[in-house]
Parts: sequence; structure tokens; C-alpha cells
Amino acid sequence: MGRAVSEAALQSDWSAWPAPAKLNLFLHITGRRADGYHDLQTVFQLLDWGDTLHCRVRADGAIRRLGEHAHGSESDDLIVRAAKLLQSASGSTLGADLRIDKRIPVGGGMGGGSSDAASTLVALNRLWNCGLDLAALAGLGLQLGADVPVFIHGRSAFAEGVGDRLVPIDLALRNYVVVDPGVGISTAALFQAPELTRDSAPLTIAGFICGAKTENVFEPAVRARYAAVARALDWLSAFGDARLSGTGGVVFVPAGMHDAEAIVAACPAAMRAWIVRGINVSPLLALHRDGVE
Repeated sequence: MGRAVSEAALQSDWSAWPAPAKLNLFLHITGRRADGYHDLQTVFQLLDWGDTLHCRVRADGAIRRLGEHAHGSESDDLIVRAAKLLQSASGSTLGADLRIDKRIPVGGGMGGGSSDAASTLVALNRLWNCGLDLAALAGLGLQLGADVPVFIHGRSAFAEGVGDRLVPIDLALRNYVVVDPGVGISTAALFQAPELTRDSAPLTIAGFICGAKTENVFEPAVRARYAAVARALDWLSAFGDARLSGTGGVVFVPAGMHDAEAIVAACPAAMRAWIVRGINVSPLLALHRDGVE
């Protein structure tokens, strides 16, 4: 059961919580499991840019989604599902009004829905005084999606399994140019692509750090099915090792700030480009720690 919440909290104004985006610096499939899921390896690079979740505690137990949202119907929205899951798991009788300032492209492979869900769990855990630790919150998050735990733990990480086995990793702090060709991609459909490489050799963290060859194994399937993404990859590849992020439509390349600004300025009109910076620790993690005794 949740601990007591003060009257001031019940009458509080909106509070804002970061929901940072991520990039997958590579994405391999190392095999297929007996349950039909795939074993993956990837590195999650958290970013200093993303969505913002706004929360307000309700005394009546209702969970309300307000404003414009991009995650489908309210019953399917990950932030609503996250709030109701925490409510059930903690036994809290409180509710919340929830609103997202959406910046992360939907279906872009930058983890927008997962990050929003993670921030909802972390925020309401504190606002409702549920007292759950990160491991417990990550366990709930995994029920919502394989990428949710990395945002709850709040560290850039080397990931295996379905993306849930995480080892924090300190990555070089660098800038990336992100290009959105305006295409949302269905992850489930991509996993059915017959041309997927499903037997990549397992990679170690040391191998990754030392520069072992990596790729995003979904890139050929995306190129074949989404011409706009193929054009974005071809254009951005002129400036470096352009990659697809996750199983989405967004592509990216590392670049120094001067070069990054020039790349953004040259972006074709049919695409949208901007600069982000990699971080190793999410600002959400500090907010969780502030709320834990």
C-alpha cells in the first residue's frame, strides 16, 4: 500500500517530468527463443532531448489523459496503462491527470512511448508516495514494453535479451544529428521480415568499446519498405556513419557541433533535422532519488 500523501500534494499544481529519447547505437539479433521472441544486443544512448510529462494528483482515483496525444486511444495509451498498472500494484487510491508535451517522433525508434511510460511510473511513484524502488518499477515497466526498463533505470546501457538485461555503460559524450523523414514504422511488422539477419555473433561490452563492427540488422528491411527512410540514410551517409535508430524511421549520425550545425542547415526540405547530445545519466533518475527516503 502507498504511504500517506499530504493534503498539499493533493492540491498541488502540475509538476513536469522529463521523458528523454534514446538512440540505438547498434542493434543485432543473436537468435530466436523458444517463446518466439528474439534475443537482441544493443546499446541504448540516452539523449538530452525528448518529451515532457505533466502530472497532477487527483484524490478520486481517476486516471485522466488530457491534451493532444499521439499514442492512440486513451485505453491503449502507454501513460494511462502505466498509471493504472502502478495504481493496481501499489494499492494506491489516488489518481492523476496526465499530459504529454510530445517532441519524440511516433514510430521513429527513439523510444517515445516507452520513455513516456517510464516517466509516468517514476513520477506517480513519487507523487503517490508508493515507495517502490527502481527494480520494482522496472519490473512493472517490462510489462508495458521491452524498452521501458532502460528509461526507468536512467542510464545509457548495453542491453541483451529482449532489451531488458541492462549493464550501465559510460559512453563518449557527443553530439548527434537526428533526421526524421516523417515515417512511422511498425516494429512487429519488421520482425516478420524474411531477410532479417537473426544470427549475429554475440558481442561483448569490451568488443563494442574497442570498435568491433556493428550494424542495425533492420536497416535492409526498412530500406526495402520505406523509400523516404532510404533517402534519409543515403543523404546522411555523406556526413558519416549514418544509422537507423531501433526499428523506427529516424536516422542519425555523430558529428562535432560545427559540422552538426552545417548538416542541419543543409537538410532537404522533405526531412526534418536537429542536434541532440548523448548523456549517460537521465535527469529522471535524479528526480526518483530525490523522492526515495
